[in-house]
Amino acid sequence: MRFDFQKQWPALLVAIALTLGSCTGTNPSAADSPDATTAPPTPVATTPTDPAILADLPRLEGQATVELMVNGSPITIEVNGGDAPITAGNFVDLVERGVYDGTRFHRVVREPEPFVVQGGDPQSADASVPVSQLGTGGFTDPETGQPRMIPLEILPEGADQPTYSKTFQQAGITESPALTHERGAVAMARSEFPDSASSQFYITLTDVPFLDGSYAVFGQVTDGMDVVDGIEQGDAIESATVVEGLENLQRPEAGAASE
Repeated sequence: MRFDFQKQWPALLVAIALTLGSCTGTNPSAADSPDATTAPPTPVATTPTDPAILADLPRLEGQATVELMVNGSPITIEVNGGDAPITAGNFVDLVERGVYDGTRFHRVVREPEPFVVQGGDPQSADASVPVSQLGTGGFTDPETGQPRMIPLEILPEGADQPTYSKTFQQAGITESPALTHERGAVAMARSEFPDSASSQFYITLTDVPFLDGSYAVFGQVTDGMDVVDGIEQGDAIESATVVEGLENLQRPEAGAASE
């Protein structure tokens, strides 16, 4: 299919916005420099495929169903731990902790064509936080006092294990991801560094194939896309609830990974 650069350029700018300044520890000024995305991100010092690192993170062994209440109406998300166990486990764990309750969608892009709604910044639950600061926050683990970052995790179609810490382009992978950015896909926002996703997520308002292989999709809206379509910037997640599959969430045992 022919790529219409002129038509897609506004959406690409928003993709840059999804990438830059979307998580704790990012440099907001980098968002003013689109050229920053042209070079591969600096590799992390330790690969998250190290079992000790993965053992420190929640994991979803199977499926779960999450319900978001927005503007008094439910949005049902099927969370796919089979294809994205760490990313899905992180999301379900944060839902169960109540991290998303009261947070607001700080980025909504529909013009010049539908793109995404983005939320999940814990700062957005505090009305005193300036709007200009939203999109820079992430989850801090109260037990450790440290930000929780999760690795970029994308399963190539037909593969047994996800690829970690690299986009498909960086890893030289030509296959499609098992989970793609079709309308209603739920995926993690991150900074320019692959392993910087925390709590922020977005829902696609249309098919967005050029994000495939660069961002981690972990779920799909199965009911309530009409509610998603009506979300405006500043709308709150009144509640987020795991309604099914919580037994599939595996949390790390305290101190297990550090022994």
